[in-house]
Amino acid sequence: MNAVAHPDTPATSTVRKIDSACDRIAPTWPLDQFIAVNPYWGWRSMPAAEAAGVLGALTGTTLTMPRSWYREQWAAGRFTNDHLEAAAAAVGSATSADDARAVLLGREHPEPVRSRMALVTDVCDVGDGPRPGQTWTDHVTHEISQHCGAYFDEWQASWHQDGSVDLFAQWRFQQSVLRGVAWQRGRSWARGQLATLPAEPTRAIEAMLRDLNIPEAGYEAYLTALLGSVNGWAAWCSYRRWQARLGGGDDREMVGLLAIRLAWEWMLHRDSDLEGPSLWDEWAKSWLGAERLAASIAAEQRVDWVLQNAVERSYQDPIISALKESDSNTQEISAVQAVFCIDVRSEVIRRALESVTPEIHTRGFAGFFGLPISYTPVASSLTRPQLPGLLAPAMNVTETTPNLSDVNAMVDRRSRKLDVGQRWSRFRSTPASVFSFVESMGLFYGPKLVKDSLPDRAGAPKWEHEGLSAKSRDGLRPQLGMVSDDPAAAAAVANGVLRAMGLSDGFAPLVLVCGHGSQSANNPQAAGLECGACGGQTGEVNARVLADLLNSTAVRGHLTPLGIEIPPGTWFIAGLHNTTTDEVQLFDTELAPDSHQTPIVELQGWLAEAGKHTRTERASSLGLGHLKQQPELLRRTVLERANDWSQVRPEWGLAGNASFVVAPRWRTRHMNLAGRSFLHDYDWRADPDLATLTLIMTAPMIVANWINMQYHASTVDNRRYGSGNKVLHNVVGGRLGVFEGNGGDLRIGLAMQSLHDGQALRHIPLRLSVFIEAPRNGIDAVISQHDVVGDLVSNGWILLFRIEPTTGVVEQWTPEGWFAREPHVTICEQPR
Repeated sequence: MNAVAHPDTPATSTVRKIDSACDRIAPTWPLDQFIAVNPYWGWRSMPAAEAAGVLGALTGTTLTMPRSWYREQWAAGRFTNDHLEAAAAAVGSATSADDARAVLLGREHPEPVRSRMALVTDVCDVGDGPRPGQTWTDHVTHEISQHCGAYFDEWQASWHQDGSVDLFAQWRFQQSVLRGVAWQRGRSWARGQLATLPAEPTRAIEAMLRDLNIPEAGYEAYLTALLGSVNGWAAWCSYRRWQARLGGGDDREMVGLLAIRLAWEWMLHRDSDLEGPSLWDEWAKSWLGAERLAASIAAEQRVDWVLQNAVERSYQDPIISALKESDSNTQEISAVQAVFCIDVRSEVIRRALESVTPEIHTRGFAGFFGLPISYTPVASSLTRPQLPGLLAPAMNVTETTPNLSDVNAMVDRRSRKLDVGQRWSRFRSTPASVFSFVESMGLFYGPKLVKDSLPDRAGAPKWEHEGLSAKSRDGLRPQLGMVSDDPAAAAAVANGVLRAMGLSDGFAPLVLVCGHGSQSANNPQAAGLECGACGGQTGEVNARVLADLLNSTAVRGHLTPLGIEIPPGTWFIAGLHNTTTDEVQLFDTELAPDSHQTPIVELQGWLAEAGKHTRTERASSLGLGHLKQQPELLRRTVLERANDWSQVRPEWGLAGNASFVVAPRWRTRHMNLAGRSFLHDYDWRADPDLATLTLIMTAPMIVANWINMQYHASTVDNRRYGSGNKVLHNVVGGRLGVFEGNGGDLRIGLAMQSLHDGQALRHIPLRLSVFIEAPRNGIDAVISQHDVVGDLVSNGWILLFRIEPTTGVVEQWTPEGWFAREPHVTICEQPR
């Protein structure tokens, strides 16, 4: 065959199609910042059911559960005929409730066969594979994945690839396409083919597309399908691009990845002798039919969306009924105001805390507490974000002590200790010494292994504490430099946070700012159990920084002209809720004035009692229901799980999340939301310009959608959007992600052990139901003025409801307008 011809400059239309395909891929964050992401983010401008058809055609995925699962829910009485009738009417298609009932009764509509557009690797898989027992699809994925793992590695390998060239150029240089493949035309032929490709990825893509004879109208679908076939690494490249764009730049490595994946197609196509040219002509033309296949799949799945909507309605109905029963006269004047993250796990402990004493009023707010910060530990060059992945930090926080000389000495000691540790680590990993190291030093590590396995251990040491003694750590406090350097600017930050929090007056004597974090051992995805609003970290830094900010006399002085008067008798205390053990640690208590020491001790007692109630409520879900009557043994057992290296389910994280309520706490205080709801306090009367409502709907609501859809996608298609079996995970590149086993694509999303308890699903895949108490025109204004919000709501990625402030009546948003939503029968047994 002749060398591929290529023009000097790629056509604008081709570049546009390449960019469009890349835009479809949602990012995945690295393991040390493992936040939840909506993997369908690039499809949000399309109705969910329509996007499901396209995704089905291009990748073979589905956005709904198998029909057998809906039959199980129906048989268990978890949704009814009323829900089916209402769902069929809401979906508004030709599919009726009778069609849905026929599926549930198994009379017709068997499980559809999932078909998708064929790639070259799929076509070649009908013949001989590269080696016995391996398909071309698996081989190509594995080879690309190994190359990407080595190229992007910065933390794990002792030797690194040349970072001065891009991903595609490095691949062409290494010629890994020659490894392990018996090309029919020989290796020298294959090497020559690679040499004909343009060095610039975009030009290479255009040249190969033309040589494959793909019609230009099919470019975008084909390229999107190619990226979907290596979705894990495409998601990693999307993260790099996301971070670059947050900083005002860009990253084009995803285009390089696409060029590599296409090059494999091109090489296999050129080397193939299957059926001659007629087969490949038909294959190339088939990409003109991608839209028809997508429409056909979407039509076939209409009944699935009726069933999905019915299950969602069965969850919504009890909430709608309970919201109308709210008592607005609930007492809110208290001795303690406790601000928790909106995380669904906080709902359980908030409810428990309020049941312990009427002296506490809890509030919900995003767990980064409105602080757009990054955090740099003392004597460290590493900086991590402490805010949602949607945002870029605007300020940096470091640690300080009252004595500057102590900090300087600490920096020196830590630097020396870390330097020794780094040299020691290099010695251990050197190939020449690795085996002798294990033999000679194995016993040396014995006491450490035993200590780390003790059930009462507080948890694995944090990286920011490496090289510091316990005494040094206790003396350090994270602080925003502007508190002392520019208290007026700090007051402006505090003003924005307090107003967004809805806490601009009526301060209690003691205000708890409580972040949250998790505790687990031997868990590469541990950051996924931390606070997503804090970038996959604990909320400790944010809580302590905010408490310090609001306790500053100088900052309070500058707050007064801004309209917020914090009484001299109010003290802010920072805390951290351990979501694995449900214990709450308070920080910097010694800084509180004497007048607040007794109330703090009393608060600690209330928190301990609330933790006991919370552990009892969660015990059955952890398989510890038999310990409900033995609270101390239950506490120790939960702690043992947190420190157990073999424990794959230390806690359930945000499994079960299904709703987001934006309203005053009195609206939901009488409700048991079973740890499935994000709760954000909001009083529309204190928000005349809709600034707070806009902030909530464009930030926390989006984050909740990301969490909800990550759990959803990991459940409905774990092979593509989840990470499989946690027991088989191997870390890639120190922090990039995990393989399931020793190869394959980079795995993203949640492991099955985070979704399933071995007998039944712990996460029920329901789209997020958002309930907002605010005037109709206010919500409409936010939807119309913000494209992302409008896309999520109007295209069914979020199900939006409005609570009428005066009556508690609930309305649902539809494309035709708001309609009162009357609940049908209340289902006693909710899927959980």
